Amino acid sequence: MHKRVMDPGPVPPDASAEDLMIAVEQLVRYVRRSATAGGLSTAASSALGRLGREGPQRLTELARAENVSQPNMTQLVTRLERAGLVRRTADRTDGRGVLVEATDTGLEVFRQRRAERARALQQLVEELSEPERQAVMTALPALARAVQDHRSRS
Repeated sequence: MHKRVMDPGPVPPDASAEDLMIAVEQLVRYVRRSATAGGLSTAASSALGRLGREGPQRLTELARAENVSQPNMTQLVTRLERAGLVRRTADRTDGRGVLVEATDTGLEVFRQRRAERARALQQLVEELSEPERQAVMTALPALARAVQDHRSRS
């Protein structure tokens, strides 16, 4: 007999967007908490993850993308720099500018955290029934595509 991960009953046909949002929030919190490599805060993990995925960025771009003030991002980058996870380099396209990039150590921590989150998600998916598993494997990539499409239109 398999163990149910979330609400024991099927999703009612009248499930609201709020019900789905609660489920997404629970999932994200669970998966985020599973990543412990590097002992990073949520903000530090998010910034390092963005640099790992998207490559070097100006501090102002990173702050805007992470929805934090530039002074807060400066403090965060300074802490990550002291930990050896990021470095500041001259922007080759604009000599006055500075880019923040993940170091090799930072990229390794990023990869470890991503693997930890993937394992946590995989464990949850394995606890689902086969129809639930198929639904998740269809729905999550579809939602990711919808997010990408929405971003490209914005």
